Amino acid sequence: MSLATITTKGQITIPKNIRDSLRLTTGDKIEIVMTSKREALIRPISKKVDDIFCKLHNINQKSISIEAMNDAIKNRMKDKFK
Repeated sequence: MSLATITTKGQITIPKNIRDSLRLTTGDKIEIVMTSKREALIRPISKKVDDIFCKLHNINQKSISIEAMNDAIKNRMKDKFK
């Protein structure tokens, strides 16, 4: 059993062993469901593909070839570790 304390602002910190068990990380969302026995269930909200689709896509940016990416990385590494 894990305990948490409610702050004056009504906030709690989910104990690390619970976060680890539910695989929760910073920014994740949870759902709290009340049961008929006045108990609260915590459920992680799974991310759907639709929620993250095209997050890295920028329609105003021209595509870059793999060769160009490799050259940029190589040049940056040369500059950084001269």
